[in-house]
Amino acid sequence: MRTRTILRLLSAAAIIGLASSSILAQAKKVYIIQTNAAGDNSHVIDPVTNKVIATIEGTEVPHGVAAAPDGKRVYITIESKKALGVVDPATWKVVKEIPLSGRPNNVFVSKDSRKVYAGIAQAPGAVDVIDAATMTNVKSVKVDGSVHNVYVTPDGKYAVSGSVQTGVISVIDTATDTVAWSLKETSGIRPMIFDTNPDGSTRNIYVQLSDYHGIAVVDFATHKETRRWELPAVPGEEKELEGLQGAPAHGFAVTPDQKMLLATSKWYGTLYAYSIPDYKLMGHVQVGSHPEWVTLTPDGARAYVGVAGEDQTVAVDLKALKVVARIPVGNVPKRIGTLVMAAR
Repeated sequence: MRTRTILRLLSAAAIIGLASSSILAQAKKVYIIQTNAAGDNSHVIDPVTNKVIATIEGTEVPHGVAAAPDGKRVYITIESKKALGVVDPATWKVVKEIPLSGRPNNVFVSKDSRKVYAGIAQAPGAVDVIDAATMTNVKSVKVDGSVHNVYVTPDGKYAVSGSVQTGVISVIDTATDTVAWSLKETSGIRPMIFDTNPDGSTRNIYVQLSDYHGIAVVDFATHKETRRWELPAVPGEEKELEGLQGAPAHGFAVTPDQKMLLATSKWYGTLYAYSIPDYKLMGHVQVGSHPEWVTLTPDGARAYVGVAGEDQTVAVDLKALKVVARIPVGNVPKRIGTLVMAAR
């Protein structure tokens, strides 16, 4: 009898636990933030309806966008003002502009949401470190060359920048905000993305390079490139050769389960999917002219691609590799990010 009572109590606890998890899951709200590189605003998309639900104004020539992991802020680099715009997602308004050391490109937020790393494209290049609490620029980390992109590794231990000018990847220790190691590649560094080891540490950096229609893989532990391959041609499709700016492949994502690597091709207007870790082509889907950056929903079920040549954000079902929505946005949409916040 006592054993049955204990089992009943455990079952009840399990049910309560599942219900609590469900409630917590429902208490999160997801938004897709699309910057418009040739405009002065960014669009906020609800991935449930695939509709634009808000516009962030006052960001002339927005470049990078990154959401704080705690869901409390969105950061947009404003090239025209050499500043970082701080956006309150409760109102979708820029509440502060933080001066940077030069004209910025991409931006990323630390895992604990306490620091923001802004890549400075203006020569000689740097990575500016912003204190999120005080909203001040507290340090400028010198790196090798003008910075096009900067990211924080999934474990939060490193910020990784890349220079188109010098072809150098600089890896910054986020505990000290100093350069830990660097690697010179064969050409300019374009978008990068990471996958992880079972313990959550960084396994590889996937790199897209100037004038290369493909992917290079850098082993994070050995600091060496281990392989590279070209993205295949799409039968029946002609290459787009205009307006590539030396970047025929320019967008990446890795699904949360670490099983799929996504890469865009501006040559063929295509999103490719590869399996991890064997890098077999799983398929591709046509998304439109000049696809740029990619972001994912938190469950990894859907990808959103900024398609610059169509002035659209394109939603792709990753299981079917099929376009499920084409969302009109602003002028030349490129960088794109995902915000997860407590439901209002």
